[in-house]
Amino acid sequence: MDDTQTEEKAWKSTFSSDGTVYAASLFWQPLLNEDKPLPEVKEAAENILEGADLYVTRKGKSAQFGLAASSQGFTKGLPSAAIALISGLGNVTSFLGVFKVDTGWWYICYRNDVILSDGDTLFINERDAKNQFISMLAVPDWDAIYAPAEWAIEDTKSTELGPLLNRGLQVKLDKIDASNDTIMLAVIVVCFAIILWFAYSTLKDLFFSAPSAPVIAPIEQAEQAELPPEPKPWEDISNPVDVMRNCYTGVQKVVQVLTPGWVLGPITCAPDSGIVTSWTREHGRLTWIHQALDVSGVPFTSRILSRDGNEIIVTTPIDKSKTFNSPPEYTEDELIDTINDINQALDLQQFNSQIALNPISWVSPRGTKYQLLEFTITSNNDPLEWIDLLMKFSGLSIKSIIYNIHSTDAKWTYKGEIYEL
Repeated sequence: MDDTQTEEKAWKSTFSSDGTVYAASLFWQPLLNEDKPLPEVKEAAENILEGADLYVTRKGKSAQFGLAASSQGFTKGLPSAAIALISGLGNVTSFLGVFKVDTGWWYICYRNDVILSDGDTLFINERDAKNQFISMLAVPDWDAIYAPAEWAIEDTKSTELGPLLNRGLQVKLDKIDASNDTIMLAVIVVCFAIILWFAYSTLKDLFFSAPSAPVIAPIEQAEQAELPPEPKPWEDISNPVDVMRNCYTGVQKVVQVLTPGWVLGPITCAPDSGIVTSWTREHGRLTWIHQALDVSGVPFTSRILSRDGNEIIVTTPIDKSKTFNSPPEYTEDELIDTINDINQALDLQQFNSQIALNPISWVSPRGTKYQLLEFTITSNNDPLEWIDLLMKFSGLSIKSIIYNIHSTDAKWTYKGEIYEL
């Protein structure tokens, strides 16, 4: 099966669990008419996901349909992994998870009875899955959060996926247009006729033509193509300065949105996914929050309402960060010593900041192992004040920045990692 690219992240279309092949990486959309879904499905296939020829429907409080394309490795009759898991979990209305499967890492995000449009993705690369997972982790009030045990993320569960899928509904992909089957049959008939004609012509030449002297061509040793060198992961790092400035600018825009009767929750910013945050109703109305967002001047790309109308989750993009080559310069011991010294200096200056460290490793698709130092900074100081300090470290990348306007201890949390020699 061919790998496909979505926003420069490699993904796959299927994985196997307990002998069953499941479809993942579907593109999910709301469904208004459960009884006659095809008009909505066809419209989305033509205008939103070009080339989509397969679909599946998920019935319930917030009905949806998922789109897929045969050209990307999907086939008719494959059950949807997302529907199987959601139904297998029962009454859970909001969960976030990454599950290690045979073809990669399956990321699933189900919020207020809705599968997010990018919330069903089977990543080939563990780092892509983890980054996507962390960008949504700060959103509050998940009923359950699942992550691989080796990630060692606090307040997450490591659960076997197979039993959950086995007890869920097996709703299978179907063709959007049945006429496609007729066209395919006609193509097969034509191809068969061509094969018969070719076979007849070949036999005629063999038995009724004069034999010609054989020509023996010299045997040449085929040269085996060499794979190009594998790029180093630090050769294409998002510039931390751009990330911190862009996130700071985006957070400031969101904070300035006036929403009477609604309380702003934590704001999460990531270089790949932009800003995600939520407002919770205190004593306002839905019309108030919608009007406030409409007139704010902030380009909110999605809005997801809870079933009871008391919470709204929004996303907004940030400017794209430049990438550059930032090779590592320090060993793990040197990094730990340097950061511990910074911690002590911050403590003496009453900077009210703390840096926590966690050594991790990552294996590339070709099996190269890299050592990294994962860091988490909690601080009352905004990103602009941290730029000069963090730029001391080559090979550093920022994965997410979280701002909690209601925190009294540390309003900012920075998560990232540094490559080691």
